[in-house]
Amino acid sequence: MSRESDFRALEKVERWANRMDRAFRIPGTRIRFGWDSIVGLIPGLGDTAAVAPAAYIISTAHRVGAPSHLLVRMGANVGVDWLVGLVPLAGDILDVGYKSNTRNARLLRAHLEERHGPAGMKTVN
Repeated sequence: MSRESDFRALEKVERWANRMDRAFRIPGTRIRFGWDSIVGLIPGLGDTAAVAPAAYIISTAHRVGAPSHLLVRMGANVGVDWLVGLVPLAGDILDVGYKSNTRNARLLRAHLEERHGPAGMKTVN
């Protein structure tokens, strides 16, 4: 994939991560949460359903050429988020703070910027 298409894919990943982890703010606080936390409130099914967008982020990372060790780290982030979310109530509260999708988007950004340079830079051919 080209530099431009890699960063376009990253922008989509960051939008998904924001929706899942940071879309809403508790008024009067700096606490942000997203659809992952809301869906996670559904006992049994919620946290498992929230894995689908997380899998999309990892799949995109694979598609743009992220190395295996990075994909494993991203998968571990999702696994921790899923396991924490399975604990009733306490897990839901901790889930608001963990934000695995945001962590994975940052990992992918760091990888792409290491490979291609910062997103705003233009390459000279």
